[in-house]
Parts: sequence; structure tokens; C-alpha cells
Amino acid sequence: MTVTAAMVKELREKSGAGMMDCKKALAETNGDMEAAIDWLRAKGIAKADKKSGRTAAEGLVGIVSGGWPLTAEIAVTTRKGGGLADAVTVALNELIKSGKYGEVLKRWSLGAEAVDKAQTNPPGLPKSGS
Repeated sequence: MTVTAAMVKELREKSGAGMMDCKKALAETNGDMEAAIDWLRAKGIAKADKKSGRTAAEGLVGIVSGGWPLTAEIAVTTRKGGGLADAVTVALNELIKSGKYGEVLKRWSLGAEAVDKAQTNPPGLPKSGS
């Protein structure tokens, strides 16, 4: 079967994998899209279904304004119970306390965007699956 550019594009959008990986997966599975996704997953290349199609708002931790219309949403997704989120929060709070955080924001002209304290899962974030 001939693998078309449209097929590669579709698989890239569904899997988040690179172009050549998608082309190889489609060739290995005779153009079967679902089998190609499974092939990519088996190789550790495709993103998990749980994360595909996710918007930043689903893991939103902040918004940085660079002056209208430039804004950037900041989101972090970690494995639940993995301990990474708490470690990052502690590290950020140390940077805030030492003044390094403020220095970086000032250098980037983002001083007005500073927070006083980093938090893990602050109140008001959307719940998983909502």
C-alpha cells in the first residue's frame, strides 16, 4: 500500500509523533491508522490517548501576559502521586524567596506577572475530566 502525505499528516495529528515515524508506522501496518497508532505506542513514540487533544486549560497553572495580544498559558501535567509537582513547587518557592525568580522576571520585563508563592493544585483549577 502507498502511504500518502495526507495519511502521515492525520497520524501525526492523532499521535503527536514525527513525520518519519508516522510514515514508517503506516508502512509497517499497511496504512491501517489504528494499527499504526498501536505500533507507535509499542515503540514509545505516540502520546498516550489520555493526553492527546488536551488543551492547556486542562492543566492550566497560570497565564503570562506579554502585552495584548501576546499571552501564554502555563500548564504542567505530571503523574499523580509521582512527587514531581510538589518538588517543583518547593523549588519555585525557593527561587521566589531568594529573589532569583524576581530577577528573571525583571530581565524579561515581566515583573508585573510575579506571584508571591507557587502552589501545587491551587484552588479554582478545573478538575480532571471536566
